[in-house]
Amino acid sequence: MNIILIKLFATALTLSQVTTRPDSLRTQFDPAKDGPEVVRILRDGCAHMRKAFDIEDINLDDLISTAMEDPTSVAGPTAPKILHGLDLNELNTSYKQFCKGEDPLNSPFDAKAVIEFYDNATKDLPAAETLRDKALPGMSRILDASGKPFAETFEPNARRLVVPITAVPPLVQKAFIAAEDKRFESHHGIDERGVIRAFITNLASPGRPAGGSTITQQVVKNLSVGDDVTYERKIREMIVAARLEKLLTKPQILGLYLNGIYLGRGAYGIEMVAQSYFGKPVSDLTLPEAALLAGMPKGPNFYSPDKYPERARERRGYVLARLKEENVITDAELAKANAADLGLKPVEITRRDSGFYLVDYLSREARTVAGLDSLTSASFTVKATVNAPLQRAVETALQDGLATYERSTGRQTFTGPELNLADSVRRIESAAPAPEASPQAAPAVTGAKPEATKTTRKGKAAPALVAGKPAWQRALESARPSLYDVHWPLAIVLDGGKSAAKVGLEDGRVATLDPGIARGKLQPYDVVRVKLTEGRGAPRAQIRVKPTVQGAALVLENKTGRILAMAGGFSYPMSQLNRVTQSVRQPGSTLKPLTYLAALNAGLQPNTLVLDNAVTLPPIGGVGDSWSPKNYEGGGAGPTTLRRGLEFSKNLVTARLLQGGIAPKAPDSLKRVCDIALEAQIYAECEPYYPFVLGAQPVRMLDLAGFYAAVANEGVRPTPYALESVERDGKPVFTHPNREPVRIGSADRVAFYQLKTMLQGVTQHGTAAALAKVSNSVAGKTGTSENENDAWFAGFSNEITVVVWVGYDNADGTRRTLGRGQTGGHVSVPIAGAIFQAAWANGVPRTPLRGPSPEARPLITDIAIDPRSGTPGAGSFIEHFRTGGGGQVADTRYKLLPRETIYALRPDSDDGDLAGAENGADVAGDLFGNMTGERSRPDLLDPFGDRPAQQRSRRAGADPYGTPYGTNGTEDPYRPWPGQTNRSPFGDDDAPRRPRRRDPDYLFGDDPGF
Repeated sequence: MNIILIKLFATALTLSQVTTRPDSLRTQFDPAKDGPEVVRILRDGCAHMRKAFDIEDINLDDLISTAMEDPTSVAGPTAPKILHGLDLNELNTSYKQFCKGEDPLNSPFDAKAVIEFYDNATKDLPAAETLRDKALPGMSRILDASGKPFAETFEPNARRLVVPITAVPPLVQKAFIAAEDKRFESHHGIDERGVIRAFITNLASPGRPAGGSTITQQVVKNLSVGDDVTYERKIREMIVAARLEKLLTKPQILGLYLNGIYLGRGAYGIEMVAQSYFGKPVSDLTLPEAALLAGMPKGPNFYSPDKYPERARERRGYVLARLKEENVITDAELAKANAADLGLKPVEITRRDSGFYLVDYLSREARTVAGLDSLTSASFTVKATVNAPLQRAVETALQDGLATYERSTGRQTFTGPELNLADSVRRIESAAPAPEASPQAAPAVTGAKPEATKTTRKGKAAPALVAGKPAWQRALESARPSLYDVHWPLAIVLDGGKSAAKVGLEDGRVATLDPGIARGKLQPYDVVRVKLTEGRGAPRAQIRVKPTVQGAALVLENKTGRILAMAGGFSYPMSQLNRVTQSVRQPGSTLKPLTYLAALNAGLQPNTLVLDNAVTLPPIGGVGDSWSPKNYEGGGAGPTTLRRGLEFSKNLVTARLLQGGIAPKAPDSLKRVCDIALEAQIYAECEPYYPFVLGAQPVRMLDLAGFYAAVANEGVRPTPYALESVERDGKPVFTHPNREPVRIGSADRVAFYQLKTMLQGVTQHGTAAALAKVSNSVAGKTGTSENENDAWFAGFSNEITVVVWVGYDNADGTRRTLGRGQTGGHVSVPIAGAIFQAAWANGVPRTPLRGPSPEARPLITDIAIDPRSGTPGAGSFIEHFRTGGGGQVADTRYKLLPRETIYALRPDSDDGDLAGAENGADVAGDLFGNMTGERSRPDLLDPFGDRPAQQRSRRAGADPYGTPYGTNGTEDPYRPWPGQTNRSPFGDDDAPRRPRRRDPDYLFGDDPGF
């Protein structure tokens, strides 16, 4: 039996069943036994079809006779491809057998072959029930904290806004029904008359085959069985459509259809289509607008009003005529609609270039917190906490910082341009009209002439004007860069000279490019990223290349936990791993404040003296090895205050606090630090080993940020979140619960406030002194893990917490160092400084750090001390001391380092007798320096040098470095970091560089160069 006849009979078997016995439709037959049953079904179906032919006024006998007289109409080269190979004699014989009741001896019909084809086509048939509760994927609109559109999220080929059918005006519904399925309201899923018309059309006319599908069939095709152009698909489509009609009402089916269709401009569904073409919701569509859209499902590209306006106008006229035939509109309305302009909204190409990590995080929150399947499971309106301008600025600061690190360390590599537009430029040139056709077009480049672009001598391309713009500019405007969220301008190479290159910018200007690492490697029409420097004349550009180093940054609102900005990596297209929420890294010294908080809560004061010398702690529980940490710079500096131990990130001081500074025994001290870490939700469990206090246990950035926000809040920890609310069809689906932040009970307000002032000292003159100019508003801590694998800064103002991490990914199991001296203070602090500035420029207030809360103030007293020795009354630095209930100050200065021990450590010297120094007031002059037995000498980590206390004091009221800790004008006796006064805290390349220093964030180990 001819294969075409087998397919036609299998399709006829399907059609016969759905039209004559829909309630007993079979999807499987037995090839050996059910032949007679199949013959009966086909004869019943043909009898039914003949009635449809009569209704359509078609004489099937005449049609067959005509086809027999001209066999090329169905078998020739111009016949539809789906009918190629059809034997008209077999078709005529089959027709007589099943439609005229004859029983020919030479019947080509093979029931077994037809049944086998049919059974195979209906195998694993989709259930119609899946469409009954079908939730179409939709596009969700994400709004920023101010309520402005921020992003759209949707699945591929599903940019739609789902609306209920009741939101679609009756006129729009009738327009689509008139154009696509005029008997929609009366048929039961299959319109046999439409099938007959399509079959006859395919027999009689060459060209694209007609389908004869109903709206129900189109729903099944689009949402269930797929759109393969095969008989198998048609069979499956008809069966599922017939079943669907028994499950859904006509309005429900029409709603699925209108929400599912694609009509161009990247828009799916009638609501998205209406907004894309006319800038209005479907409820506001006019008659000509509705008719234009209703005419497009037949061919969204063929009838595109953007590409082929006359075709679209003609098709609109057909739909309007059909509406008139159905008495939906009047003659006057028809004439007016036909005369109307197309009224299209200009095509808008909006490419989001920021917030991809944040949107991905929102999608995860939608599942885990709001309980949604996904943000694309329907059309939602999502309110996010993001500050949109700040989000973009944070990404820019991180990208610039990572690139600056690689340039400064010589680790930059050029792997080629982001793309090359030579082919695109040639296409634009070839499609351009002759220059005479647009004499009014003005050159977009100074000095350019409206002539065809051509390649000149090797390595150069001459600009050409096409429709008022150079071809290269039009190509650049339409380019789709792979790193679509990198905020460096794109430039197209016009002249790849060896020493310098000419590049074109998107605004049409031409700049001189310093190719840097790409020198000699650029070709005409390569597209690269640049940094522009504006000045007199043409701008200058410096090449920027994507780094291999990674980073992450987070901005958190302290009081609420709202995430204002999040950058999970250099670029989302490069890596979707969100390093803010999905990875853990060693925090290094950014974890040290936990230990100091525990010590302060145990009663130590910021001026408590601690010996910054070698220490060994015994094994925990007598198991394992003892622990002997090292300072980053290798040695120790002798007696130092608790404050200075944190400000200069002394590992030995941190370790010694475990020896009686928190609890009598080191293991118990470690447990108390762990208890705070667990309550602060930095960790879910705490590793019971000493290096934990120096940041050896990896942490998630989001959790670390919550702790620093708690320090800013005097112990109240917010829960970070980004999803504010979700609505669907104007009804709330989820609203973030308004819960009170949780207080960390393992330390009191006084301890948290004292820690905050000590962290401000870190930014004033400690390891984050690059932030000295803004230290009246910012406190924080740097961190560098072992071997400089991770560089951190975590800091806060009154309003926000900013955390920055820089390092290499180690997914391959290797840990790559950032390089000797590449510490948190050197790498991450400048990025954080730029982020703070961006926050203040985008609505976040800048205020001096607050003093103690009303609850803490009665338990704190301010006393002037010598900052180096901690001696009360010996200087003008204001320290904040814990008091008892009666206002007494507990003097803990010598609790960990007895006075006699200090005197025993004094060096032999002829500089004066220290024994008579009252209360040790003058000991600061000699003992709080180099405890090696040598004469004290300048220490680069000591901002006070060896000056006597009276020289270190400044006259009252002189405060060029800002008021410390909001103490109402009290001067800060600290002088700035050595060499810092002329250094910009935000990486100003024009400022003189300060002497290279070592950041004391080294974790542990014997080699200080790690």
